Amino acid sequence: MTGEIIDRIVLASASPRRYDLLRSLGLEVERAPSGYGEPSLHGVTPETLAAIHARAKLAAAIARGVPQGVAVVAADTVVDVDGEVLGKPLDAHDAARMLAVLSGREHRVHTAFSLRLPGRNAAIEEIATTTVGFYALSADEIATYVASGEPFDKAGGYGIQGRAAALVARIAGDFYTVMGFPLARFVRALRRSGFSLPAAKPVAP
Repeated sequence: MTGEIIDRIVLASASPRRYDLLRSLGLEVERAPSGYGEPSLHGVTPETLAAIHARAKLAAAIARGVPQGVAVVAADTVVDVDGEVLGKPLDAHDAARMLAVLSGREHRVHTAFSLRLPGRNAAIEEIATTTVGFYALSADEIATYVASGEPFDKAGGYGIQGRAAALVARIAGDFYTVMGFPLARFVRALRRSGFSLPAAKPVAP
């Protein structure tokens, strides 16, 4: 089923990673940060927390005036260590603490997205989970990575698509879920709803 082509989407986030990932699908992407503050919530699982945040970001972006006939998506990524949520580090000390927690063990990364499509009353909500295992990290490795500046805007204090790739021993699941947006799940959600992506542009010889 090809369905109605969707070639434009509003991203309710300032994340450059999610922006680049959506553009890689051939979409025209407009960034409209939601302004939602991602508060800590007690008594919910990490998966549920990601879903709550994604849903709230979508609602906040729509409330700010995203046109009704335009697709809009919001997402949230949560790093889960035995049920404990590691958010974005507050400072270098906090980033080093998080990396020490992740050192030599496995953790799970949950990314939820909430998607409103043109002509659809209800938002589509999905959660993807990937397991990541880190090498045992020395104090020097942690200090060097923190000094790179990469950890500070990322859940769990690392970005798998950057220098932290050298810290990862194994991954079970979707790489893009860890990066911050599960592309395959998103594309399949579009297809189930009767939408398709723009045709790929031919590559010049």
